[in-house]
Amino acid sequence: MKFSVPDMSCGHCAATIEKAVKTVDASASVTCDLEKHLVEVGTSTTPEAMAAAIREAGYEAGHVPG
Repeated sequence: MKFSVPDMSCGHCAATIEKAVKTVDASASVTCDLEKHLVEVGTSTTPEAMAAAIREAGYEAGHVPG
């Protein structure tokens, strides 16, 4: 699943988001594209739960369908 995270702009942001995702699913794979402001998460957890975790870390997160 992919999320648009417009405020993600640096490695610290990406690390914070990855940590937040891993608190929900420790086995999730996380890829952050700083240039496109996209986070891709490989998990069996729901998109809503992942978006909530990213928001709790302080970033807006919109699920990108597809």
